[in-house]
Amino acid sequence: MKTTATERREFLLNTLKERILILDGACGTMVQKHHLTEADYRGARFADSRRDLLNNNDLLVLTQPQIIRSIHQAYTEAGADIITTSTFSATNIAQHEFFHFSEAAEHGQEYYEEVLADAELSALTREMNLAACALAREAAHEAEARENRPVLVAGSIGPMAVTASLSPKVTDPGYRAVSFDQLRRAYREQVLALAEGGVDILLLETIFDTLNAKACLFAIDELREERELPPVIISFTITDKAGRTLSGQTVEAFWNSVRHAKPLAISINCALGADLMKPFARKLAELADCAVCLYPNAGLPNPMSPTGYEHSAEHMAGILREYAQEGLLNIVGGCCGTTPEYIAAIREAVQGYAPRPIKPRPAKGQMRLSGLEPLNHHRSEGVLFVGERCNVAGSPKFARLIREGKYEEALEIARQQVEKGAKVLDFCFDDGMIDGPAAMSRFLNLVAAEPDIARVPFMIDSSNWEVIEAGLRCTQGKGIVNSISLKNGEAEFLRQATLLRRYGAAVVVMGFDEKGQASGREDRIAIAHRAHDLLVNKVGFPEEDIIFDPNVLTVGTGIAEHANHALHFFQAAGEIHTAHPNCHISGGISNVSFSFRGINPVREAMHSAFLHHASQNGLDICIVNAALMDDYANIPAHRRKLVEAVLLNSEEDATECLISYAQELAANKEKGAAPAKVTAAPADWRKGTVQERLAHALVKGITEFVEADTREALELCGSPLAVIEGPLMDGMKQVGELFGSGRMFLPQVVKSARVMKQSVAVLTPLLEAEQGNAKAAGTVVLATVKGDVHDIGKNIVGVVLACNGFRVVDLGVMVPCEDIIAAAQREKADLVALSGLITPSLGEMAKVAAALEAAGMTTPLLVGGATTSPLHTALKLAPHYPSGVVVQTADASTIVPAAAALIGPGREEYIAAHKADQARRCREFEQKEVPLMTLAEARAQAPAIDWVAQPQPRPLRTGIFTAAVPGGCKCCHAAPDFALTWQQLEEKADWSILLRYFEMQDVWNPARGAMHPNAPAGKVAEAQQLLDDARAMLADAAGKLKARAVFGIWPASRVQDDVVLADGTVLHTLRQQKTSDRPRLALADFVAPQGQGGYVGALQLSVTGGDAWAAELDAAGDTYRSMLCSALCSTLAEALAECAQDCINELWPVVGSSAIRPACGYPSQPDHREKETVFALLNATEHTGATLTDTAMMQPVASVCALLFNHPEARYFAVGPLGNDQRSDYEQRSGHKLP
Repeated sequence: MKTTATERREFLLNTLKERILILDGACGTMVQKHHLTEADYRGARFADSRRDLLNNNDLLVLTQPQIIRSIHQAYTEAGADIITTSTFSATNIAQHEFFHFSEAAEHGQEYYEEVLADAELSALTREMNLAACALAREAAHEAEARENRPVLVAGSIGPMAVTASLSPKVTDPGYRAVSFDQLRRAYREQVLALAEGGVDILLLETIFDTLNAKACLFAIDELREERELPPVIISFTITDKAGRTLSGQTVEAFWNSVRHAKPLAISINCALGADLMKPFARKLAELADCAVCLYPNAGLPNPMSPTGYEHSAEHMAGILREYAQEGLLNIVGGCCGTTPEYIAAIREAVQGYAPRPIKPRPAKGQMRLSGLEPLNHHRSEGVLFVGERCNVAGSPKFARLIREGKYEEALEIARQQVEKGAKVLDFCFDDGMIDGPAAMSRFLNLVAAEPDIARVPFMIDSSNWEVIEAGLRCTQGKGIVNSISLKNGEAEFLRQATLLRRYGAAVVVMGFDEKGQASGREDRIAIAHRAHDLLVNKVGFPEEDIIFDPNVLTVGTGIAEHANHALHFFQAAGEIHTAHPNCHISGGISNVSFSFRGINPVREAMHSAFLHHASQNGLDICIVNAALMDDYANIPAHRRKLVEAVLLNSEEDATECLISYAQELAANKEKGAAPAKVTAAPADWRKGTVQERLAHALVKGITEFVEADTREALELCGSPLAVIEGPLMDGMKQVGELFGSGRMFLPQVVKSARVMKQSVAVLTPLLEAEQGNAKAAGTVVLATVKGDVHDIGKNIVGVVLACNGFRVVDLGVMVPCEDIIAAAQREKADLVALSGLITPSLGEMAKVAAALEAAGMTTPLLVGGATTSPLHTALKLAPHYPSGVVVQTADASTIVPAAAALIGPGREEYIAAHKADQARRCREFEQKEVPLMTLAEARAQAPAIDWVAQPQPRPLRTGIFTAAVPGGCKCCHAAPDFALTWQQLEEKADWSILLRYFEMQDVWNPARGAMHPNAPAGKVAEAQQLLDDARAMLADAAGKLKARAVFGIWPASRVQDDVVLADGTVLHTLRQQKTSDRPRLALADFVAPQGQGGYVGALQLSVTGGDAWAAELDAAGDTYRSMLCSALCSTLAEALAECAQDCINELWPVVGSSAIRPACGYPSQPDHREKETVFALLNATEHTGATLTDTAMMQPVASVCALLFNHPEARYFAVGPLGNDQRSDYEQRSGHKLP
């Protein structure tokens, strides 16, 4: 059979009701199996291309069409009902990096205008789309003839790498590289070509930015006016386990944002495996009034798996069978990692299960809005309050900030409204001195970068259509437009309403027509009826998205014609609500009281009374300043009577009476005449007792008054010891309790410690004259073990323990075993706590455990740090200390409960239970020991690389090069080969590194470079303060820090598991030995053998000066900034590594290859001693100021030492467990003894 488009459309709509349809799997995964080269991608047609075309899979429809055709055929043979065109990136914007050439300095909106105007590029992408459609249709027709069943073609429309909701510039969150309109135009060209190519479905897939998707949906709806188009499937991708898109929306928020497009199906694809996708699939199935399509990845990526993903075809199919059993599916397929084998298994798994019923879900008056989170409003839930302070007409402060260009400060006004409970934010920039479209765009782009603000929907408020459209083009969620009206006639009203439906916004319709503003009851009602008819019957606007504003006009003016303004509003609202119960009614309530400006008690009462009566007559959306509202029930009876007489026009002299009352309030300066909201003075806490003040200062981290308060407490308590045991320990106890309960976060605790330290500094001279110590919960000897210089984690643990009443004896870093034992005995320690970040530290911890046993001690031993684990502690540490107990703690938040349990009344029971758990871990480990190959077997299973087909990229230059932030005078400091700036480091910084030191990393989303929108507000605020403080320190970095890197690139060759440089220097590597069918890797595998053009590189970098700066701060009593300085330096070191990598890539190109920089001492090369070879090769100490300890630890800690490899097969891996044969072989080759 050979079907027509009409027959396929009928098949699609009918079959969706009968069974689950099968979508194909990944095209890219199948392409990878062909191991195509650059030449393959170019083909004859693009042989002379000026840019590399490797991995431009969509181009293969022109250069290797037989491959794409065979992939389609394989999926139809596997049973796919729908195959997808290879057009994911076939737009001019997506193809620009391959085919557009420009002098533009950056890829911004001016550049993309060039791209869109590139006629040759547009012609090429059109050809790609048409060719892709033809290949898919050929395969579909062949399958139809072969299997006598219809096969549909879906036109793939990818998300584009450039986004309209996110800024690529860390320093300018309001910047957008591409505009909504540019995306719309690019998508329009692709959709038109796909439609002409005869696709049966338009598939918008892998959407991570809703605003990009809305631009595409806008283009599709636009084209529907010109020609017939196939139905649409909208498929988004969830980027984290919390269920949000990359641009921050939840599942329901996304659905609310795009449901106006009335898709054939709503879908989730990519990012997650079927197991992790299920809760979000359930939510989508619950929400959608259309079909649900799901095509997950084959699990999460797993380089150790034969498929590269964690789920086999059978496993994935089994999970999707559960989906079918739950009734979640209408269409199902596979994304990354899936192949025809997966699709065949999925088809078999879901066969026979009924599809999810597709049922209309009438809105019944529920308006579904969204920011990053959904807001579903129904009048039965009460009045929806819209915050109005981001309106230049209503807020003088906001207007001033906008006029002065202080947009970031203006953001705080928006933030405050959300914090105070505003469910929607109104934004208005209508002012003669403000460029409305520019201001609206800039501010909404900035707001979009603030998740705590952007979580709520926006109301775009303007009388200027250009400003309204500017706002809509910056809004990824579903907002409200305030407003349109009939004042310019029906044609313009219908044009604007059609566009609003296309953008996907709700709308406020003002009570205006061609005659002007309606003020009487009848005019208000007539305009609402007329607007409703036009919107619903001519535009197809959903009733629930229509909001009538019958005009709130001022009363109490003394003008007779104004007397019934409020009463007529109430009456008109009631009739409009009765006639159109599924629509909404709103009003700007502040208007009603303008006659009484400056007399807030009267205005508050008028607003509350007006809202009370209006809501009883159908008003359910209120735009008002909440600060100028009083509770209706709390209005004094006399005031309420006067106000309601004016609102209801129930007394002839109502206005005169209220004016007289208002004048009396003003004249007598009664309470009501004061500002509506009286905020407590910042220093109110200073009125408490000295004990209360010290406690408050400790909890809040306030140092301003600590010295004076400490001296006052000394006079009150009589001795310095009494001050410490009394108010200071009471305050620190509060801190400990708040931290333990999760109501206080680590940065706050560190600030508390700073206050404590400054207070104790006042008392120290007097304390030294006294005998004895303050009572403590217990004494802890704390140290970073010998060979390890990392101290940030140790310092934080010390602060937390001190905050919980422990006396901490901090021995510092690089502490020999014997010094730890001596200190524990001398201090009569209740606990010994050891920290270590590197693998050799584990051996030092074992030495301390054995030494404690040898000394006949039973003091509990606590261990922590990145390399420690409960299993290692049970296997390698606890056996050395049978008389005591060794407890591993994960972080600062877990050490206090463990420490308390080890010295508390239930100590024996805790220790017994802990030892029993360790014994269990040992038994379980012994039962599942990892089988290992011999070294010879592992070497025989090394990857077989064809060095002719896959050579290493040739460097442009070899030798040693430097990259640094220049510092000092040019006569004394040689200029680096690559000059960097602190700003570049800040832009490259991964702030989760800094936050991790303070146990705040869970609030940060590195992919978005922003806080997680759903993180606890209090924790986000503290994390943001940390980042603000770090950035403030960074501003002073030029005078305190040096950031220097040195790297080398040299000819080299692989000799078995080693890399030999031309001068004879040998870099040693280790090989995987865990038994597996996959190649057993060593880093040397990625260097070509002798005569094949091999190269290797090395990098060493440091941020120096941090230790001295931190010590300076610590000496000044500023523990918080001292720790922050150390964390900042580590963050900058990683940023410097990224900048250095960019420099390396300039000299050693990576196009078509893979560049890695495994660090010495980490999983791919676990031997720290290799740093010694790298330091010698690079003369690193001279170039960067870094040094090595006798245990190969770098000083300063903010340093990186890595090897550099560049080959298409190069990748990171973990060497894993080693056999004794390799240990012996490696020690003979390198002279290094492995731990």
